[in-house]
Amino acid sequence: MTLSEFIGALKDNPYFGAGFGLVGVGTALAFARKGAQVGMIFFRRHYMITLEIPSRDKSYHWLLSWITKHAKHTQHLSVETSYLQHESGKVHTQFDFHPSPGNHLIWYGRKWIRVERVREKQMVDLHTGTPWESVTFTALGRDRQIFFNILQDARELALKQEEGRTVMYTAMGAEWRPFGFPRRRRPLPSVVLESGVGERIVDDVKEFIDNPKWYTDRGIPYRRGYLLYGPPGCGKSSFITALAGELGYSICLMSLSDRSLSDDRLNHLLSVAPQQSIILLEDVDAAFVSRELMPTESE
Repeated sequence: MTLSEFIGALKDNPYFGAGFGLVGVGTALAFARKGAQVGMIFFRRHYMITLEIPSRDKSYHWLLSWITKHAKHTQHLSVETSYLQHESGKVHTQFDFHPSPGNHLIWYGRKWIRVERVREKQMVDLHTGTPWESVTFTALGRDRQIFFNILQDARELALKQEEGRTVMYTAMGAEWRPFGFPRRRRPLPSVVLESGVGERIVDDVKEFIDNPKWYTDRGIPYRRGYLLYGPPGCGKSSFITALAGELGYSICLMSLSDRSLSDDRLNHLLSVAPQQSIILLEDVDAAFVSRELMPTESE
């Protein structure tokens, strides 16, 4: 049988024709799928922009509140329960709903934005026990300005919620984290001190804030400290809270009696404290070890 006759016999064979057709269709579908994947990767790289915000970033909680405000029609929610104590002492339970982990669509700036919230189940924060999370924004186009606008709106929303209140921070590990909810600012006249003491401190602090150039020109570190002493309940902490409210500053709480506080950690926390904040060092006397022996030990 010649080659031409063999090829003719294969062409006339219905089983061979059907098998060859299936192979051709399968090959075409494989190429089409691969082409679609390559095309999607090319499209995402050149015609879409993404922004990832990890939960360790300071703007993460701002963005969660912003997403909650704009994703009103989402049906996938997670709840955050908190307790608020009023000035009268009454405790109120508050439920805050946030979009749950998953994908959400938000219409913002005449664009659809895809929001993906991911929760790492195998990685948790050692200080709070909560799992690490991240939020990723995806939008069409190549203009980054939309992400700057979102971050700015989230920041302004957070500041509006804190308006007229004092934010408290506490040291956790190597960073400062918000402690509870912002407290209503306390007026200075509500703190009773010895005549003239509070006024002198307030005037001195305001003069210090208004003259940073004086310190810079003389090469002096721009910082100032005050030692408040007295028995418990005499108004030291209350005055600091009122002073922070008067200046519009936040308060960073740190106890020097913390056994995990080393010199390196202390210096690091002081250097990364939030701007416009008062660092309150409690239990200062615990930082000094008395070298005097007890009468029983000297004997």
